[in-house]
Amino acid sequence: MREPRWVTKLKSKWNITTTRDFILIMLVFSLAGMAIGFERKIVFHLFGIDQDPMWVKVLVYVPLIVPIYQLNLLIFGFLLGQFEFFLEKEKRLVKFLFNKIRPS
Repeated sequence: MREPRWVTKLKSKWNITTTRDFILIMLVFSLAGMAIGFERKIVFHLFGIDQDPMWVKVLVYVPLIVPIYQLNLLIFGFLLGQFEFFLEKEKRLVKFLFNKIRPS
């Protein structure tokens, strides 16, 4: 059976060759996304912003929850044998952010 074109494109973009690695990487993204839903509730509860307006939640979400999601990617990547893939993605993200923040 031939794999869908979008799978072939992603495998090429991510420089992976096996369908097994592709499935594991997609599983890591799924698990990290599901985990962040539970973790967000805990963080919001700890900060006492369960009933606050949406703009307050966004102000907390971006600086706290986004880094936790990135950490989740590394943890689940490690557990599923895809740590190197996600570590390289994290390095590129950090480099990109520092280049945007750092004054020229």
